[in-house]
Amino acid sequence: MYYVEDENSAIDKEKLEKDIDALLSYLEETGDFSIHFISDDEMRVLNRDFREKDEPTDILSFAINDGETFPFEEGEEKDLGDIFISVESMRRNASSFGVSDGEELRRLLVHGLLHLRGMDHETNDFASEPMLIEQERIMHALGWV
Repeated sequence: MYYVEDENSAIDKEKLEKDIDALLSYLEETGDFSIHFISDDEMRVLNRDFREKDEPTDILSFAINDGETFPFEEGEEKDLGDIFISVESMRRNASSFGVSDGEELRRLLVHGLLHLRGMDHETNDFASEPMLIEQERIMHALGWV
């Protein structure tokens, strides 16, 4: 199950929920998580406080296990964590990359969920980073690119 917090971004909630449902089904993921759509100003504060980078970024993910293995009982609900997306940064990136806002949002959803599931990357090199390669593979598999 997931929770979406969005007060101001004008994201199409119905389309968003369909995309999240498709992604979760494809990944066979049943863990709980939340997605928060926030401003660049709010993202800058989070990025500064948690990554020591005093600038906005497009997405931050905070996994509950954060690299630790947490034991779950069979059938027990598991909480994956929280995803924060700056809509302003997402839209700038979409324009910069020459893709639609919808495609960039889907990419961020995949990216954030992979982080919550324990994957990470050191660079943004799509040719060599296993997580980013997996991200793009999922985007293609779901027909999102």
